Amino acid sequence: MKLGVRLCVLVISLQLWALGQRQELEPEQVLVFCDDKDVEAAVDLALVKYNEKLPYGNQLALYQILEASTAQSDSGTQYFVEFNGRVTDCPAGGNKVWRDCDYLSTGNQVPSPCNATVHMSETDKEVLAVFCDPVVEAPVVAERSTCLGCPREIDVDSEDLKAPVTYSITRFNADSDSSHHFVLNSVGFATRQVVAGFRYRLMFDMRKSNCSKADHKELNDECHPDAEDVELAHCNSTVDVAPWRHETAEANVECAPGPLQNFEVFRRRPPGWSPLRNFNNFAKATPASTASAKEESLEESQELSLTAVTTASRDPEPAMPPTTTAESPFHCPSKPWTQFVPLTIPSPAQEKSTTPPTVVEGCFSDLDLLGKK
Repeated sequence: MKLGVRLCVLVISLQLWALGQRQELEPEQVLVFCDDKDVEAAVDLALVKYNEKLPYGNQLALYQILEASTAQSDSGTQYFVEFNGRVTDCPAGGNKVWRDCDYLSTGNQVPSPCNATVHMSETDKEVLAVFCDPVVEAPVVAERSTCLGCPREIDVDSEDLKAPVTYSITRFNADSDSSHHFVLNSVGFATRQVVAGFRYRLMFDMRKSNCSKADHKELNDECHPDAEDVELAHCNSTVDVAPWRHETAEANVECAPGPLQNFEVFRRRPPGWSPLRNFNNFAKATPASTASAKEESLEESQELSLTAVTTASRDPEPAMPPTTTAESPFHCPSKPWTQFVPLTIPSPAQEKSTTPPTVVEGCFSDLDLLGKK
């Protein structure tokens, strides 16, 4: 047992001694310039060696040298280089070397990182090791396909909202306990979804009108917002419409007192606008309501002017000088060996606009159809 322990201690001691001797023998690496001619010659040797061993595909060419260092020894200088390569249009096994090739501009290729160790002396040049990662295709992000049957937001000024808003307000007036009819004030948000017809989801608010239910069974052209007794209600409604089936629309309306929440973020209607105008012709603004709208617009203009003056009177903050990245003392990474220009594929619209129509002899052209001579 004791003999085995002594043997293990002896083996470990020998390994540590050998490691120390190796570290003493290894020369120290020193960073050198990435655009140094000898560094570029080392990369040239490494790429030629690498391309010679390619079994298939296309050759790599230098794009940029990222970092370089050297180590001196009695037999010469070893170069340790990190660089990026790009795929060229020269096939593997061809007669051309990478310097005579052009970057392959098709595809979504990104630079391939490489590492090389090259021994160079006055009488000998040898590539000790060279390795490049396989060419990586940039990730292809598929365009998100249109979701058929999903709700889509529509403009609150759309003509398509007139019918669902009409149904919603009519349903509210029929079911509510209010003594007066309500008319539309504004629409804040709307979506449309294709189901067995169209399903509209609406967010809007209404305002109490001057038409009492005792005197008016339905909204008519005499109904307008009551300027003296202002009362608002905001609603969420879902309306299912199928005009081609000639069926009555189904409206589910939930309302609560007060204006529409976060009203400022929604678009306001022009004074007197209503999607019910073509249906009931009731949204005629009275002089009182028009004056109220003008006062509201005047207040908003004054607020905007006051904000602009306050902002202009503030002392402007001193402009920060543009930050520039300090250049590496070793010129790393180096400038691209050749500028890489990716291939741009014109859109169908561009092709249509730039490609002249082909006219076959003996056939009519567009000008002939237009009657031009």
